[in-house]
Amino acid sequence: MNWHDKRVKYGIIVTVVLFAIIAFQIANKLIVARNKANQASKANAVAVETAFPKKGTINPVIRLTGSLEPIWQADVAAKVAGRLEQVHVDVGTQVAKGQVLAVLESNELSASANSAMGSVYDTRASLAQAETTLERYKKLYSTGAISKQTLDNAQFTRDMAAGKLSAAEGLYANAESKVNGTEVIAPQAGRIIKRYYQEGYYAPVGSALFNIADISSLTLKMNIPEGQIGGVSEGLVCHLEIPSLDNKKVDGIITKLATVADLPARTFAAEVTVDNSNNQLRGGLSANVFLNLAPKNNVLTIPQDAIIMREDQRTVFVVDDQGKVTRRVLDTGYIGGGIVEVLSGITENDRVIISGQNRIREGSKVSFDKGGKN
Repeated sequence: MNWHDKRVKYGIIVTVVLFAIIAFQIANKLIVARNKANQASKANAVAVETAFPKKGTINPVIRLTGSLEPIWQADVAAKVAGRLEQVHVDVGTQVAKGQVLAVLESNELSASANSAMGSVYDTRASLAQAETTLERYKKLYSTGAISKQTLDNAQFTRDMAAGKLSAAEGLYANAESKVNGTEVIAPQAGRIIKRYYQEGYYAPVGSALFNIADISSLTLKMNIPEGQIGGVSEGLVCHLEIPSLDNKKVDGIITKLATVADLPARTFAAEVTVDNSNNQLRGGLSANVFLNLAPKNNVLTIPQDAIIMREDQRTVFVVDDQGKVTRRVLDTGYIGGGIVEVLSGITENDRVIISGQNRIREGSKVSFDKGGKN
């Protein structure tokens, strides 16, 4: 190649310039593409709210709900069938144990009892006569005046009379029991809640005539979640509010607490007893129960909104300084009042996502305010 040829020199210069222009355009496109990628990455990052766990003192208060029920309640039935002749109580009446609540007609039953008593008297007389004959035959037999067979027959007659008397007495006792059954008795002290029949109605045997409840004490059954059972024990005093009575406040005591959790809910059955000797409360009222537990000092807490349930596990999303998200499984203690006591799974230095978790998953990129710890 002749480098001194002007045309060659011009060609080389033009080629170099073209290459420079092309290289510049390629570099410029790469820069633009990189900027677009960065902008797209920033645009795709989900905005979330974060916070660091805090250590401090919490005053656990468990809030549960339930219904106040009578300490005892039962239907009272008639032992015999019959027409209601007298009804001595009405709905709302306070009754004592053993008090007569109603009386059924007893004419036919009394007649049967009298007939059975007559049979008892008759068989008693027959037995007395047979015993007298037997004693006389024993003396005659001892002197040889009668045979052994005659004595055995007298003994048999006496035993038959004794058996008939026992049967007659049984029939009389049954008839007398039916007569007594015409009086309907209160098995326990309480208040009449329902009356199922009026005077003059025929009540079949075993049919409920009244419903009685003892409301001198009321009970409330509730289920305490596993995460709130710490510090709860039998004998613990709790506070109740009755919404239907203008949030009337009363005290109660935990009288029963299960030692084994109910699965799969992992709750512990408990029962609260409330004194109602002043009759200010009614059975069936809904109540809110508040259990004030002992304070917990220097515990790690996070907002309850940060918790996400995954396969029956409490988890949170933690984000690093580059905005990358990871999921952590927590071991928790007390939960209530919008906070969660964290026993393990995160530390004070972990930035936890407390809002926006429903739009992300593990490995997502997020944007957030990178302020320090509060």
